[in-house]
Amino acid sequence: MAILSEGVGYGVVLGLGALFALIMTFITFLCKRYLHEVQTSEMYMTAQRTVKTGLVASAIVSSWTWAATLLTSTEVAYKYGVSGPIWYASGAVVQVLLFAVLAIELKRRAPNAHTFLEVVLARYGKGAHCVYLFFATVANILVTSMLLLGGSAVVNYLTGMHTIAACFLLPVGVVVYTLFGGIKATFMSDYAHTVIIFIIIISFVFTVYGTSPQIGSIGTMYDLLVAASIRTPIVDNEQGSLVTMSSLQALFFGIINICGNFGTVFLDNAYWQRAIAAHPQYAVKAYLVGGLSWFAIPFTLATTMGLAGRALDIHLTPFAISQGLVLPDVAIALLGQAGGFACLILVFMAVTSAASAELIAVSSVVTYDVYRTYIRPDAKGKEVIRFSHICVVTFGVLMGVLAVLLNLTGISLGYLYTLMGVLISSAVFPLAMTLLWSKQSRIAVIASPILGFLCAVGTWLGVTYGMYGHFTIESSSQNFPMMAGNVVALLSPVIFTMIISLIKPDNFNFDATRHIQQVDDSNQEQEVAGDFSEPVVTPTQEITNTTEELKSMAKSSRFAKISSVVLSLVLFLLWPLPMFFSRYVFSKPFFTGWVVVSIIWVFISTIAVGIYPIYESRETLASVFREIWRDITGKRVPNLPTTNSAMISEENIVVYNAEKKI
Repeated sequence: MAILSEGVGYGVVLGLGALFALIMTFITFLCKRYLHEVQTSEMYMTAQRTVKTGLVASAIVSSWTWAATLLTSTEVAYKYGVSGPIWYASGAVVQVLLFAVLAIELKRRAPNAHTFLEVVLARYGKGAHCVYLFFATVANILVTSMLLLGGSAVVNYLTGMHTIAACFLLPVGVVVYTLFGGIKATFMSDYAHTVIIFIIIISFVFTVYGTSPQIGSIGTMYDLLVAASIRTPIVDNEQGSLVTMSSLQALFFGIINICGNFGTVFLDNAYWQRAIAAHPQYAVKAYLVGGLSWFAIPFTLATTMGLAGRALDIHLTPFAISQGLVLPDVAIALLGQAGGFACLILVFMAVTSAASAELIAVSSVVTYDVYRTYIRPDAKGKEVIRFSHICVVTFGVLMGVLAVLLNLTGISLGYLYTLMGVLISSAVFPLAMTLLWSKQSRIAVIASPILGFLCAVGTWLGVTYGMYGHFTIESSSQNFPMMAGNVVALLSPVIFTMIISLIKPDNFNFDATRHIQQVDDSNQEQEVAGDFSEPVVTPTQEITNTTEELKSMAKSSRFAKISSVVLSLVLFLLWPLPMFFSRYVFSKPFFTGWVVVSIIWVFISTIAVGIYPIYESRETLASVFREIWRDITGKRVPNLPTTNSAMISEENIVVYNAEKKI
């Protein structure tokens, strides 16, 4: 029975969604009025490629914090113990860290691109473009389906709100502010959502390890976990213990996790858009900071709430666990209705923030890679924005339809999460090599993902049938068949691409990708802040990197390659694997240190993506508040019509005041 009323569900989904839509739309107005931001197609889709480290990092954290980040990470902690959160977090952070390399290479080799598919088109032509358009579409369908599957299940479980209603209503507020504000509005929303998510996680940490009468301390948590391990030993864990990294099933999940998430990062245009929107100076740092900050969310939340589920001896059916209902049950057990409400807000923030990223990502792909490539190649600024708006609204509706269809089939969040790599990860390696390897041939880039997909699906089905003698959702969802399919999907294209390319290598110099053009916004006339009736025309400014800029980016590229590889090896191999093979069962002091590290990590992450963006934008914020105060007191001088944000001369102010008196 739902602990909250149905009215609370509708109030959060519609009311909070409407509030965010109003706030973000208002912020878009402030940016237009006080920062002279004219909503051209380039501003709408790329934020003029000038966003700084903190805001990009918070947007990355927000985009990568799905419902699954909260629900599945807590599920694997409940199922496997302390190893679950580590394998979830490390298996899904590697991709974001390594993406820093692609982010800076995109800046170097395709500075005017709007999507990664434009790069594929410029280098290999329309055949390859269609192949990767297909994989990108499947990736976006999977991501949005998982967002709404997890979100609607939790909303229904906590409030009794109808699942189908939740599927359609969750994206409504997101559609509104994305429609009016574009990617800049999603960045602002991402920041707000990320801060709220970290605050709620910290409140859960203090509850479990500080104020809860059922647990109340790290030592008590350890004692309860040891007792739970004796009552219900965990299969394939060392001594059946919940407090060991030696868990075979958790290791299998970690391998599935890393293989599958390569596909959902590298093939999701949302992450490429954040790289495109970032200033070249900040792109690498943003992905490294964002990845490490994101790590704290599944690590700390699952170590806290997932283990608390075992400590409190909460029992759930396997289907309820796969739906991600461990987190809400634990929150309710700890805090009653307040815990249920906090969990509802937490999941709502994760779903809507990631959904905003998906909306603008899909809109940009359909606009630039379908409409401007195959329908209206000469489309200019006004047409591009108009079509983008149509895409945002259309995909907002389709998101709900997809989630409803999956709900009707009975496919759970956990099943879809482990399956995604089998379906899309075969396109990861050849796509990465499009920017990184000049020798990769056109035949290789087209054939390898298709062959990899066929091999992956065949392996998954074959292993399932070989082990269980039949194919059902239950048998095909087991860890070993999923792991086999995911590994083949990620690694087989490496072999195919290398062999085919080396037979007849290409010799690409990336001139074609550097000559990708921005949209012509010369027909885009907009008023600035309503201060003047005369329009402002913002000309398109193509980016051409100078020699000094290229040298700086080459240096950033080297730093990205070294730092991302080192961090990935530490987090996925050097930390968890030796502990797995050691067969060590945690002592109470070691477990205490483990939990303290997770708490410190979440606080540092909160500073990095919650406080640092404000510090980084302090001058802009001060300027906006100053102008608002001048508006309130009637002392503000309106912006004169100009094509840039140059300072207004005293002569212009005198002329304006004279005309105003007349």
